Amino acid sequence: MKISVWDTYVKKEDGTIMHFDILVPDSLTDEQVIFKYGTHYLESKPFKVKELTVNECRFCHIEQATDEIIAAVTEKGYAIIEMENCS
Repeated sequence: MKISVWDTYVKKEDGTIMHFDILVPDSLTDEQVIFKYGTHYLESKPFKVKELTVNECRFCHIEQATDEIIAAVTEKGYAIIEMENCS
């Protein structure tokens, strides 16, 4: 499975920058759906962040998904890779 990687940087309420990737099937190009996935992920966090828009989330590249990513995308439509300041 080929996936699109959307590089995302969001400012947390404490001022730190949270960095994570949203991974979706490469056939999904609707930014609003991708932003909704990112918002859903952010709602699971115990802290507040600003709105997720094209200013914080941008298409980066397409790559081959690992088995773990394929399982997550098959289950909920997307996967998240936490990079920095995600807790």
